[in-house]
Amino acid sequence: MEMIYAGMLLNSVGKEINEANVKKVLQAAGAEADDTKIKALVSALEGVNIEEAIKAASVAQVAIAPTGTAQAAEKKEEKKEEKKSEEEAAAGLGALFG
Repeated sequence: MEMIYAGMLLNSVGKEINEANVKKVLQAAGAEADDTKIKALVSALEGVNIEEAIKAASVAQVAIAPTGTAQAAEKKEEKKEEKKSEEEAAAGLGALFG
């Protein structure tokens, strides 16, 4: 995770995301700098527009949020209906023995 943060930090300050810069950021933060993982990160980010990737992820997050809210509202409504049915059944039984 630290390497991703290092890459994002370098991007935000306009520095090139390369092995040397990522390693410097990690060392400055006191994190372990694994050369193999750094090389993999730099390769994975090669040619990626980080700003566009962040925007796309934000849009996807917003699109998912209302769906979850709607599902929660449906569950609350179902619980209300179940409770109402139970109350009606109890009232009906009361009338039988009443």
